[in-house]
Amino acid sequence: MFKIVRTEELVPTSVFLHEIEAPRVARKAQPGQFLILKATETGERIPLTMADTNPETGTVTVIFMVVGKSTAIFSALKAGETYTDLIGPLGRPTDIEKVGHVVCVGGGTGIAVLHPLARGMKKAGNRVTTILGARSENFLIFREQMVALSDALIAMSDDGSTGRKGFVTDALKEVIATDKPDLVVAVGPVPMMRAVSELTRPEKIHTLVSLNPVMVDGTGMCGCCRVTVGDEIKFACVDGPEFDGHKIDFHGLTQRLNAYKAAEAEAMTAHRCRMEAQAKQLEQQA
Repeated sequence: MFKIVRTEELVPTSVFLHEIEAPRVARKAQPGQFLILKATETGERIPLTMADTNPETGTVTVIFMVVGKSTAIFSALKAGETYTDLIGPLGRPTDIEKVGHVVCVGGGTGIAVLHPLARGMKKAGNRVTTILGARSENFLIFREQMVALSDALIAMSDDGSTGRKGFVTDALKEVIATDKPDLVVAVGPVPMMRAVSELTRPEKIHTLVSLNPVMVDGTGMCGCCRVTVGDEIKFACVDGPEFDGHKIDFHGLTQRLNAYKAAEAEAMTAHRCRMEAQAKQLEQQA
């Protein structure tokens, strides 16, 4: 059992933070690595990249958006309750070195994943420009933390409620034109990472993206997380999760991510019906 020591609802009913006791993982984890979590013995195994680690307190922090049944179950857990299983650190750490000017691009909950990467890049002596994007102001998470790590930060929102109205690629175009980066790191929705990679391709700017495909065991055994990188099949759990964005088959990745959408929606609907029925029963008993 792995105790939750702190929870925070970053976006009401949508995005949640859990800080979890896992001393051995906290001591070994490096930027870019991820965990697999199970809420119950019969629950689904969910991969989540760590947003932060604290070796001193022995805790790891994950941030997730409620998109299906399992993340809805996660969101209902309170401080003091536990996860049945926590496995990690998994995946290859980010290859962090001093390269010069690094632009870190984050979208949605990918901003949390970007946090330890940007911190590592800054610690290595790089000049870090951060570009954050979200649909609206309340979805722009970890802004203060990213400001503290960045030499410059540009915020973008779809509706213009915070920062500038537009997409992260709009800001990236301007940065490339005025202060060409030596490396771009992008974490977020697949369409965003694809757009960033296509933007940097003609400029020959090395671009890393962090992938989160369908995954089961996290050790390379099941093959569910396979992705085409150049002319090779890679497994995101053991070969990644970070890859060269210019070599990713984003079309194939998107198809695999959408393969279970109907089943996920059905499971989520059934879960909500059960929760509503249980709540109604409790009201009647009271």
